[in-house]
Amino acid sequence: MKRNRRAKIVATLGPASTTPEVIRALFEAGADVFRLNFSHGTHDEHRQRYELIRAVEEETGRPIGILMDLQGPKLRIGTFGAGRVTLKKGQRFRLDFDGGLGDESRVSMPHPEVFAALAPGLQLLLDDGKLRLTVEAVGPTHVETTVDVGGTLSDRKGVSVLGTLLPLSPLTEKDKRDLSFALELGADWIALSFVQRPQDIEELRRIVGNRAAIIAKLEKPSAIENLEAIVELSDAVMVARGDLGVEMPPEKVPPIQRRIIRTCRKFGKPSVVATQMLESMITAPTPTRAEASDVASAIYHGADAVMLSAESAAGQYPVEAVTIMNRIIEEAEQDSYWRTNTDAAHPGNDATIAGVICAGLRGATVALPVAVTVTYTTSGSSSLRASRERPNTAILSMTQSMATSRRLTLAWGIHSVRVDGITNVDEMSSLASETAVREDLARRGDIIAITAGTPFGGTGTTNLLKVQRV
Repeated sequence: MKRNRRAKIVATLGPASTTPEVIRALFEAGADVFRLNFSHGTHDEHRQRYELIRAVEEETGRPIGILMDLQGPKLRIGTFGAGRVTLKKGQRFRLDFDGGLGDESRVSMPHPEVFAALAPGLQLLLDDGKLRLTVEAVGPTHVETTVDVGGTLSDRKGVSVLGTLLPLSPLTEKDKRDLSFALELGADWIALSFVQRPQDIEELRRIVGNRAAIIAKLEKPSAIENLEAIVELSDAVMVARGDLGVEMPPEKVPPIQRRIIRTCRKFGKPSVVATQMLESMITAPTPTRAEASDVASAIYHGADAVMLSAESAAGQYPVEAVTIMNRIIEEAEQDSYWRTNTDAAHPGNDATIAGVICAGLRGATVALPVAVTVTYTTSGSSSLRASRERPNTAILSMTQSMATSRRLTLAWGIHSVRVDGITNVDEMSSLASETAVREDLARRGDIIAITAGTPFGGTGTTNLLKVQRV
């Protein structure tokens, strides 16, 4: 099955998309990677979805990526005697460890580790930023605040702290249990929530090793301050715009999104733009024009992938949401300005042998009527380098490793195929031509451009570029 686009689609599975028929329909509509969100659902439910995805993969003969998204630490207040209270601007309000039911003057916040990072003048956001408090004084077991923006506050609402690095690991005990389960099951990608600093990625890498690839979810302002270091340590990055929009002014999110995408391309790491892309399609069969423009903008900016959350997990029109997202991407990529913009955003040459080879690959697609570029890869690095260059054709990525083939389904332009090993250049040339024709990416007589590493079978050895006719 060949996609007529370069950018990829990530679709979240949930109650609305757990049957074999719906998952197959989502894949056929355009989903390249499926996300299993550990903020919801049981291990048994996620196992069932995983097995259904792999069954679709077996039926279609196409690799499918599976992304398992860890919940991360969630700071929440306790409960109220009346279930909810109304806070008024200017009033005093206390957060403490006392437990018990809260009222209009106080509520429990059972996160003692957070109190150590608080200081007068810092701001707290409650309920996704709907209420805003300023810290006035901090004691050993409580914090006194003034209400800047009031409103109704109900049980267990979330808390965000602005302007400071919180002394929290991104991996809670729940996350560690979920991670162990995900790795045992065979996840291709692990998404880490609440990333604040490069050390958070290193902590996860020590556990994961090379058993899965890591996506850093950028949802905290402190992560943006450490952007390049986090991108360099990660295998991919997700722009979690909903949470970013809570902790910083909304007008800052679009330029930050573009900055993240540019940084990811610089380092040759896939970028995923997520949250509220087609939000209205949770309950409506078509998106708003603004939402369609939002998806297209991410494509014009160079994102590797765009993601659906509740639209495909819990919405009334999951297949329609993937279908329209697929159409939006195709339309944007047919615009001549998209190609001009993609070339203009080139991050510059990677001064390595592999980088020069892949730059030559891109140059070949500009100078010649190349039908498809072909990469032979073991770890996936050759294909990702080719993807970074954004050649004028699809990238046929050929690998012996099914794990590598599945991981590459997230990256821009890559049509991933698992093949048997090769031992010499003649075998490479022959297999590249045969596979390109079989996958409907080239015809007899077409020109194809091939990159590989010699000796064959090693990793990180890209040193060969060959242009040939099929």
